[in-house]
Formats: sequence, C-alpha cells, structure tokens
Amino acid sequence: MGAQLRVYKRRIKSVSATKKITRAMEMIAASRIIKAQRRVAASEPYAKELTRAVTAVAQGSDTQHPLLTEAEQPKRAAVLLITSDRGLAGGYNSNAIKAAEELNARLTAEGKEIVSFIVGNKGTAYYGFRNRPVEKSFTGFTDNPTYAEAKAVSAPLIEAVQKDTAEGGVDELHIVYTEFVSMMTQAPLTDRMLPLTLEASGAEEAGGKGVLPLYDFEPSAEDVLDALLPRYVESRVYNALLQAAASKHAATRRAMQSATDNAEELIKSLTRLANAARQADITQEISEIVGGASALADANAGSDR
Repeated sequence: MGAQLRVYKRRIKSVSATKKITRAMEMIAASRIIKAQRRVAASEPYAKELTRAVTAVAQGSDTQHPLLTEAEQPKRAAVLLITSDRGLAGGYNSNAIKAAEELNARLTAEGKEIVSFIVGNKGTAYYGFRNRPVEKSFTGFTDNPTYAEAKAVSAPLIEAVQKDTAEGGVDELHIVYTEFVSMMTQAPLTDRMLPLTLEASGAEEAGGKGVLPLYDFEPSAEDVLDALLPRYVESRVYNALLQAAASKHAATRRAMQSATDNAEELIKSLTRLANAARQADITQEISEIVGGASALADANAGSDR
C-alpha cells in the first residue's frame, strides 16, 4: 500500500503542475482577446467603406473590369485558408480546415482547379502531410497579424487574379477563416472575395425610391478600380486575419479553462484515492499492532503455565 500511495502523490504533483500551466495559458489568452477584439472593431469600418466604394464605382460605370466580371467558364479558383501557428485551441483549426475541405469539394465538383494559399503552421502541416500542392504559405504571425503582413499575404492573391488562367492565374478568389462572433462562439466562414458581388446601394436599399447618384471618374473608372481593388483585397484579408486571431485566442481560453477544470477534478479524484490508500495503510498497521500484541499476550500466557 505504501508504494501505491507514493504513486498517487506523484500523480497529484504532476497534475497540479499541469493545472498551473493551463491556468496561466488561460489568463494569457483572456488578456489577448480584448486587444484582438478592439483591432477587429477598428478594422471593420474601413473594410466596409472600401467595399462600398468599390461597389459604387462598379455600379456607377459600364466598365467591364476583369476583377468584377464573372468568367464565362471559370477554370481555376484560389482558396486562402487561415489557421493558427500553434495548437491548444480545441477544434479551432480542425473546423477551419473542414470548412476549406467542403469548399474545395464543391469547387472541384463544379469543374474548377483549386490553387491553395495557406496561413498558419497547422494548415501548412495538414496539406504537407497529405502531399497536397500549396501555391504559397505564410507562418509566424497568426497570433498578432499586422497590416504589412496582410499585404504580404494579399500580394500573390492579387497577382493570381490579374493573370490569365493560361499563365497560371485564377478566375475566382475565396477565403476561409474563423469569424469571431462572441467569447463563446467562433464560426468557420467561407466567402468569395473576387469577382466582387455587387451589393444594393443608394436608392435600391431604400426600396427603389429616389435617384441613384451619378459619378465622374478621373482618369477613368478602370484606373480607379485598378487602384481600389488591391486595397479591397488587402483590407478583407487583414480583417479576416484579425477575426481569426481573436477566434483563436477565445478558443485557447476556452480549451485551457476546460483543461484546468479537468485537472481540478482529477486532483480531487486522486486525493480521494490517496486518502483511501493512506487509511488502508493505517488500518493495516493497526491490525498488525493488534495482532502482534495478541500473539505476544498469548505467548506470555503460555509461558506462565
């Protein structure tokens, strides 16, 4: 029994050390969520207004810009998958990868060739383990992305969209990331960035009443779109990176909280087992003492006779 008690004590010590680590990681993730939320909130107005500006240019002109025009027979589609560099975030990465797999299957069923771009070590490792081709991967900044890093991710995407498919270009640009809904909810999201889907604006939003605004473009609508659309892609990618970072921190906090709670329950269970083993040791020692005293008394009684 003494050996068993020592085993329980070692396990309690080990689990207690693990609990300290998970508690610290939970607190770190919780502190990072607030900052990540603020950055998401700060980036959204710019992304929305830029999308609105691009839509206004497209609706206010008759220019058939290649970044706004649907291909008659789209052949290639670029898919940007955003994961994290590190794990310990529950199902965060697996859910994003699953959403990307569903999107890839749908695009493949439509007869389109997939060109994959990956952000994060987890997504890169997933594709590498399965020997899947990746056009370009980016790692090392998923916890705290900057706009410069969003531009670096966007550059090959914009280049691929601007090329002809015969030269290695793509007809469509899709993005898969995890949207930060709340501290408890993070949902994987798939979205088509290009060609841009024109949204209703102005009089159309008001139910068809009023007059749509007229625009003059200098030097031309096509030049304006050439300047706006790269900024549009960069802002969308940046917002997606920030959403993914906030989601990852929230998922890590929730996973570490669960791990800490499980460690506490395991410590309680092991403590009960250790107490039972200690009580068994004490009972056995008492039984041995009583048995020894009884044997000694019987021996003394026999010698007196």
